[in-house]
Amino acid sequence: MKNLEQFFDIIVVGAGHAGCEAALASARLGLQTVMFTVSVDSIALMPCNPNVGGSSKGHLVRELDALGGEMGKNIDKTFIQSKMLNQSKGPAVHSLRAQADKQAYSTEMRKTLENTENLTIRQGEVTELLVEDNHITGVKTFSGATYHAKAVVLCTGTYLKARCIYGDVSNYTGPNGLQAANYLTDSLKKLGIEMFRFKTGTPARIAGNTIDYSKMEEQFGDKRVVPFSFSTDPESVQIEQKSCWLTYTNEKTHEIIRANLDRSPLYSGMIEGTGPRYCPSIEDKVVRFADKKRHQVFIEPEGLYTNEMYIGGMSSSLPEDVQYEMYHSVPGLEHAKIVKNAYAIEYDCINPRQLYPTLEFKKIKGLFSGGQFNGSSGYEEAAAQGLIAGINAAMEVKGKEQLILDRSEAYIGVLIDDLVTKENHEPYRMMTSRAEYRLLLRQDNADLRLRKKGWEVGLIDDETYHKLQEKERMIHEEIERVEHTTVGGSAEVQSLLESLNSTLLKSGTTIAELIRRPELNYKVLAPIDLKMEPIVEPPQEFRDWVWEYGMSFSRYGIYKETSKGKAEFECTYCKKIGVVDRSKVRLRNNEKGECPFCGSKVTYKARGKMPYQIVDERWFIYVDRQEKGFLLRYFNAKRHIKNDACIETSIFKKRIEESLFEYSRSFWTFVGNTPMKESYEWGVYHQRGLSRWIPDEGNIACMESILYPGNLPQAWEHTPMKYSAL
Repeated sequence: MKNLEQFFDIIVVGAGHAGCEAALASARLGLQTVMFTVSVDSIALMPCNPNVGGSSKGHLVRELDALGGEMGKNIDKTFIQSKMLNQSKGPAVHSLRAQADKQAYSTEMRKTLENTENLTIRQGEVTELLVEDNHITGVKTFSGATYHAKAVVLCTGTYLKARCIYGDVSNYTGPNGLQAANYLTDSLKKLGIEMFRFKTGTPARIAGNTIDYSKMEEQFGDKRVVPFSFSTDPESVQIEQKSCWLTYTNEKTHEIIRANLDRSPLYSGMIEGTGPRYCPSIEDKVVRFADKKRHQVFIEPEGLYTNEMYIGGMSSSLPEDVQYEMYHSVPGLEHAKIVKNAYAIEYDCINPRQLYPTLEFKKIKGLFSGGQFNGSSGYEEAAAQGLIAGINAAMEVKGKEQLILDRSEAYIGVLIDDLVTKENHEPYRMMTSRAEYRLLLRQDNADLRLRKKGWEVGLIDDETYHKLQEKERMIHEEIERVEHTTVGGSAEVQSLLESLNSTLLKSGTTIAELIRRPELNYKVLAPIDLKMEPIVEPPQEFRDWVWEYGMSFSRYGIYKETSKGKAEFECTYCKKIGVVDRSKVRLRNNEKGECPFCGSKVTYKARGKMPYQIVDERWFIYVDRQEKGFLLRYFNAKRHIKNDACIETSIFKKRIEESLFEYSRSFWTFVGNTPMKESYEWGVYHQRGLSRWIPDEGNIACMESILYPGNLPQAWEHTPMKYSAL
């Protein structure tokens, strides 16, 4: 009988968090990729906890994003609550954690995969690996179809010979009742691959409308949400968030569990696999921590459009009747109805010491693996491995150098190094304590550490990389500035230090030396650091507003013919100036093209036809209407935002909203005699009333009071201010 036969560059087996990242990486690197899954409806499924991130795991997601992965972008689109953990500790261990809408997360990731060029999604069970001369050549599926490939990435998760267990009930299924993969293990063993049997578990899901939240502590998200992805607009994630809830087990709960330990498959010997030490079941907690009178239980919503609540901290494999009794003993859950029982799941995985640090099998060239198949636990650990495996499979096919991250470079490096070099007989969980260089491996500098590597691989585009270079330049300049900016023992300086319980100065010092004091930081020293210019990315609405004027984020290629066939070329983005050959670079005024130095997209402008002249001390003014008052921004022609001033006084809020346009008028902002913007309505919210700026002659603008003039100092009512003074 003739069976289907197809050819691809790379095959990815599994569509969980590892499989998604592996498939996206290889496809985005230009290779024809097919991804197999037992169910297309389970793509990027979250079968256990409905969240992304957490202590050290948030670091992994940030690093994955810096390299060009998708998880950070996807959770930014689908989270329902976000929190920065460990804020009472140092910034090195601050970790972002976001509660996800599970269905939306899966749907959004599937949409991304389906719209990725070079990527094919196939529903089907891979049952056999095809190997010739210790080199992978393809796979066979349950239907008998053969798929040939130059590299294969295994990301089977917890599906290999999976068995779900609670009490004396045992189902040979994958998580959430999905089909298990029952044949691939045998193929792996025939190829000499050493297999382990691991176990994990999940708690019950309870109907939210049967919970008494009045007996619980409400857990809110952060007021100001920080996105996971470095490319996500921070304003887009400022959403209304859903609450989580905290309650506790008690002595009655523990008595119920102890009385039924003989019925627990974990202690009866029914479960053979090794469970995770750092994510124990509630039975394990009660036995191992017998001195504890209570354990935390987090009630977390599974999504915006479902009543299901995840009972964090109470995973179990106890019988169904015991689960009801146990959960009902917890305050707030006395009348709760179980939607899905808690269960343990056993599955096959490999001994990861059979892998190189590239995640390629030592025995079989071209065969890579990632995720829980490698003996780890958690969505974030899986996604990070999947990305590296996908990148290196692509590099293998292309004949290029593969990517290996050192322990000193990334948490991902620590994760993979631990897996492939250390004895590991239980599901591996990432923790900050595992990273020797954790003080350097902060989540907020992941882009500075890894963006360049993502660009070198090919997953980060030139524009994104150039933004990183600009950020690095600005940081370097600011560090240099604070190292050489001195302050003396003035009354203002001493007063600030005293208010912050810091030792007073006996002689002059630098801002950098003050920052090094543990009780001080860059932000609190702003009042005495008069030269500080915050590094703030201009908002998108302002970029649209300025048309084509000379801000630091505008991109022009300014040229002037110097001799026949030659032109002097200046790029306003990379700041490079040089002579170019016009036969190679077609320069025409107002046409778009590329900078011959940095390759960024620019608009060509003939010198002398520019609408502005860049002068260091001329500042543009931008006023942004905010919910509370108005934000006045000053922009320099060669730098980013110089200063943000948003003075808010709630007693005037309503009056300003009602009165703004009654008093607003058109205005011109002048740079020399060139108008920057016409007919723009605006105002500035001051502590003592609402004022407006009106144009005056030349480079001078005036400010006058239009609300409560009697409450304003007379000098405020008509104060000329030169732009250079702003």
